[in-house]
Amino acid sequence: MNWVTGILVYVIIWWLIFFMALPFGVKPTDNPHVGHEPSAPANPMLLKKALITSLISAILWGVAFYIITNKLITIGEADFG
Repeated sequence: MNWVTGILVYVIIWWLIFFMALPFGVKPTDNPHVGHEPSAPANPMLLKKALITSLISAILWGVAFYIITNKLITIGEADFG
């Protein structure tokens, strides 16, 4: 795995985890202002979710790096013979 592939794998893992974490702990606003969506979260905690996502993504990326570098799963190396 070269460094470009490593960064790409991390970014993909990060976004997947981030989108899975977005619905956790959100509550809609009790009295929304006129023109605001009633289902919009009052406090989405985006920074906290981004930090937790980064930690989980780093762990999962480490597992993926171990699997790929030890050739437990090969990517792009076809063996048809």
